[in-house]
Amino acid sequence: MMDSLTLPNIVLRDKQEARDNFLPLSFTRPLSELRLGILTLREKWERLLPGNYSWETESYLAAKYPRTSSSVKYTIETDIIPTATYVDALKRGIDIEPQRLEHLYDLFQLNGEAIESDFRLITAGRSSMPLSGSNTVIGDSSLVFLEPGARVEGAILNTTHGPIYIGKEAEIMEGSCLRGPVAVCEHAVVNMGTKIYGATTIGPWCKVGGELNNVVMIGYSNKAHDGFLGNAVIGEWCNLGAGCVASNLKNDYTEIKLWNYPAHRFLKTGLQFCGLIMGDHSKAGINTMFNTATVVGVGVNIHGSGFPRNFVASFSEGGASGFSDVSLTKFFDIARRVMARRGKELTEVDCQIFQYIYDFADRFK
Repeated sequence: MMDSLTLPNIVLRDKQEARDNFLPLSFTRPLSELRLGILTLREKWERLLPGNYSWETESYLAAKYPRTSSSVKYTIETDIIPTATYVDALKRGIDIEPQRLEHLYDLFQLNGEAIESDFRLITAGRSSMPLSGSNTVIGDSSLVFLEPGARVEGAILNTTHGPIYIGKEAEIMEGSCLRGPVAVCEHAVVNMGTKIYGATTIGPWCKVGGELNNVVMIGYSNKAHDGFLGNAVIGEWCNLGAGCVASNLKNDYTEIKLWNYPAHRFLKTGLQFCGLIMGDHSKAGINTMFNTATVVGVGVNIHGSGFPRNFVASFSEGGASGFSDVSLTKFFDIARRVMARRGKELTEVDCQIFQYIYDFADRFK
């Protein structure tokens, strides 16, 4: 086994155009830290191409995601989706066209394929922890994989359409129904009676309940109660209150338009199904209703009756009747309390990142 001194130095390089198309999720992270399937893009690279990884990204993110070496063997564009075929070609110096992430909605559109690929990558040559006899498996039981410490009791697990992966110390409570492909990552909790349709990823430390269909939750976020969420991507440190519902289909079944930050307008997607896209540290109060294809920025607090507009700029507070600005001081106070519940700290580097986003928020409205 190679140690870090013999591993190649590899830089994950963000392209500006790609970053802009993944706002608001890319406000707070390089594209390599987006989750697609079970793993983030960086975690896929690390498994397929072992090395000493660092980043080349926006200057305001560099303190948290630094470039650590001037001498590199590979520079990889972060919108490339890692595959064994592409890595093999990279090692052999063969030029092939990789599959790339292009649009926000690719994260849920491609999630099923990614879960299946990651499942094979993670479980190859390994054995699952035993599954309790209190559960019912429909389909191939070998497509259910439990990591050490995972707890699953009284659930219905259907692998007919894809695998089900349960991460370390994750818990699936009784009465829950999971239809693969589904990933429940480490320390995530699926509350009693939850219904999860594929292709869905519940990121690390997330808590979910109600009904989810083709959702990607990056990590540390909650949708812990009844309510529907479908064809959606939720960032970190978000919370959707009890009864919160998000439409993923227009009443007239017409093509969906989605807010695009670089274009400063809604663009056609070619999709019939698209739900909520929510940036980090945003919240929705109880019984919040989201229109089809709503984009919510960073640090947003939505509450009250009625449907808020389809695009809500970062650091805003309000609802259907209108929004006002949220001060950075108030945002920091809330973020610190939220993160403390998971034993995490809002660092000075984090504060500097949010200060930059806040200072230039008008550019992204």
